[in-house]
Parts: sequence; structure tokens; C-alpha cells
Amino acid sequence: MTTLKELAKLLNISVSTVSKALNDSHEISEVTKRRVNELADKLNYKPNRIAQQLKSNRTKTIGVILPTVTNPFFAEVLHGIETSATKHKYDIIVCLSDESLTKERRSIELLSNGSVDGFIIAVARESQVEEETAHINSAINNKIPVLMFDRVVNEILCDKVVVDDFQSVYEATEYLIEKEKRKHILLVSNIEELSVGKLRIKGYQKAIEDSDLKPNILKLSKVDDVEKHIHDYLKNNPETDAIVSIDHVTGIIAINMAKKIGKNIPKDLSVIGFGYEHTQLLSSPKISIVHQKAYEIGEMSIKLLIDNLMSEAHEIKTIVVPSKLKLAESTK
Repeated sequence: MTTLKELAKLLNISVSTVSKALNDSHEISEVTKRRVNELADKLNYKPNRIAQQLKSNRTKTIGVILPTVTNPFFAEVLHGIETSATKHKYDIIVCLSDESLTKERRSIELLSNGSVDGFIIAVARESQVEEETAHINSAINNKIPVLMFDRVVNEILCDKVVVDDFQSVYEATEYLIEKEKRKHILLVSNIEELSVGKLRIKGYQKAIEDSDLKPNILKLSKVDDVEKHIHDYLKNNPETDAIVSIDHVTGIIAINMAKKIGKNIPKDLSVIGFGYEHTQLLSSPKISIVHQKAYEIGEMSIKLLIDNLMSEAHEIKTIVVPSKLKLAESTK
């Protein structure tokens, strides 16, 4: 195995210069960095990670705890996290809470033994519902930086990366009212008990209130047969002329159920859901969405956490990644 000393000897420079060049130090010229990295690649040099960790007291590893990866939003955020971490020469360890408080707590306890330098977390459903987040505060109290994204706990003092949940749903509902002249707009949700769900519902309610309309909310998080529930509602409430879905699933289900009872979309019924570009490929007609920019959320989460790790006096921040209403075939 090639060593730093061998690289230094072949390049006729000091071991310290080689080390700094490999770590992209500002003290080393770009020409020298290029020479060192080219030779290191050619000789397949691999740094001794254990020695590096002992010297710097850092693992260059970040723990990522997600509720699930079957939700395309979290999968795309993870893609952004992994890509950006690699660019910054960090590794990640991914744990899935499966929406469980117990699994989330165990993951944090397991990785807080020196395995990671910090955490990126989207809080599990059970943790939010039961308002139990002492395990996250415990990591922070042990000087392990934590960043929350999407599902956050406002009472915890840490960096956060979020979507403008209230405003995005307000604007989607306002579009249906102002541009399409819809009067009977239904909100459907399977995340109403989560922080993001609560904000999105408030955005819908505010837009409805500002237009002197009547709110109609279908809460589905505790419903076993979501398809039947939406189907029956639409059948029993034929005046419904628009749907705002505040999650990644119920909007697509609503399109399918509306078609099943003979509704023409968007002539009879407009539908707006949440998602990202590929979400629009999952329904026919293609669903209009509030685009959450999941990949960018992942990139920003890594950047902000690494800024915290590298700073001696880090200022806690909440960064709002603006979403965008992307219209497709399910709206006029």
C-alpha cells in the first residue's frame, strides 16, 4: 500500500505538503494539489482513516436518520445528501426509523458513541405525535451537532432546512380560487398530525378564509382504506371541484378515484399534490405539484451541517428552500 512518505519522496516534497494537498488546504498551491492528487490516483493511494480520526478527533462521517426511503421525497433528499457529502469528502451512515420513536432513539444512541461527527434528521412520525424528542436534545447536549430537515421540532435549538409549507399551500389554493374559479376545494392529507402537515393545513385554511369559502378537510392518517375513503367522499360530495393534496400519495389516489366515478380531470375537478419532477409521471393525467426541491434540501443540509462542524462559533440557522408550483395536466 502506498504511503504519504512514498508520495512525498516521488514528488520531492515534504510529507506535510502532501498531506495538506490531499486535504485541499488553502496553504498549498493549485499546481501542487493537482500534482499530488494525480500521483495519488495513479498509485491508488488510500488514506489511513483510523490514523486521521485519531489525529483530528473527527470521523468525517455523518449519521442520517430518515423515517423511510419508500417516500420518493426522502429518497431524493438522501440522493442530495450523499452526493454533496462525497464532494466534501464525508461518508454517511443511513438509519431508518420506520416512523418509530424507539428505532429513532436507538439509532441516535448507537451512533453517538463516536461513530459520527453529526446528525441529519427528519423526525419520525411517532416522535412528533408523542412530542418525545429528549433523545435528540441528548445528542446536542453531548456536543454532537444536529440538523433537522422537513419534519422539525421548533423547540429544539439546532440548524433546520425546511420548505415554505404554509405559503406553498396557500399559493396552490389561491391559484385554484383565483385562476380556475373553484369554489368547493377539498384538502386531503395523511400527514395532518406532523409539523409539516399542520403548516400546510393552515396555509389552505388561510387561503379559503381570505376568499370567504368553506373549508373541507379529509384527514386520512388513521384510515385503513384510503382509496375507499376518498372514493366515497367524492361520490357523496359531487360539488367538489378541486383537491389539494398535502402529501405525495393522496393526490394521485384522488385522481384515480375521481376518474372511477366518471369525473373529467381537469374539466370537472382540478388536483394539486406535493412531490418533485418524477411524481408527475405517476398519474394520468400528469398531476400538478408543489415541487419541494428535495435534492436541493439534501445539498443544503450537508452544507449547513459541515459549516457547523468546521466553525468554532456557529450561528444556528433555519434555511427555507422555496418550493414552486409546477402545473401539469390535472389543472386547467
